[in-house]
Amino acid sequence: MNEEDYDGYDEDVEYYAVRPNKTQIKKEIAALFALGEEMSNLSPDQLNTLPLPEKILQAVREVSGMPHKGARKRLLKYIAGQLHLIDVAPIIEKMARIQNKSAHAVREHHLAEQWRDRLIAEGNEAVTELLDDYPEADSQQLRQLIRNAQKEIAAAKPPKSARMLYRYLKELLQSDYLSPEEDEAEADDEDVFDEDRDER
Repeated sequence: MNEEDYDGYDEDVEYYAVRPNKTQIKKEIAALFALGEEMSNLSPDQLNTLPLPEKILQAVREVSGMPHKGARKRLLKYIAGQLHLIDVAPIIEKMARIQNKSAHAVREHHLAEQWRDRLIAEGNEAVTELLDDYPEADSQQLRQLIRNAQKEIAAAKPPKSARMLYRYLKELLQSDYLSPEEDEAEADDEDVFDEDRDER
C-alpha cells in the first residue's frame, strides 16, 4: 500500500468511527430531555448555581412555570437539543450534588425533629445519649435550650426555645452528614445565596 492509499484508508476509518449511531443519539437526547425535566423542578436559587449558558438557563426558567402540555414538551425538546451541543458533565455533577443535599436535608429535618422532641420530653437521659453520638455538641447550650423549651410548654408560651433547639440540632446533624468536600461546597453555595439576597 503506497502513501496515497494509506491516506485514503485512514480517512475511511475516520469516517466510520464518527458515523452517528441513530439509536445512541436517541438515547442521549432522551437522557438530556430527562435532565431538562429535572432542572425545571429546581428552585430559582438552585438553578442559578448550574453552569448553564444563558439561553438554556432562560428556557429552563420558562419551562418551569408551564403546564404539562405540548408547548412544554416542545420547549424541553429544544433544551435537550441545546444541551446536546455542550459538555453536560459539569451540569450532571452539580445536579447530583444538589439532589444529594436535598436527600440529606430531608433526613436532617426528620432526625432533628425527633431529637428535639426526645430532648424536651426525656431531658438529661436523652442529652447523655445525644452527646455519646455527637461529642462535639455543646452540652451547656443544649441543657439551657431544653430547660427554656420545657418552661415554655408548661406556661403555654410560643415555642421560641424549641425552634432554637431544632436549629441547633439541624446544624449539628448537618456537619455530621457532610464530608469536608461537601461541607466546602455547601459553604460556597450559601455564599452565592447570601450574595444574591444582599443584592435584592
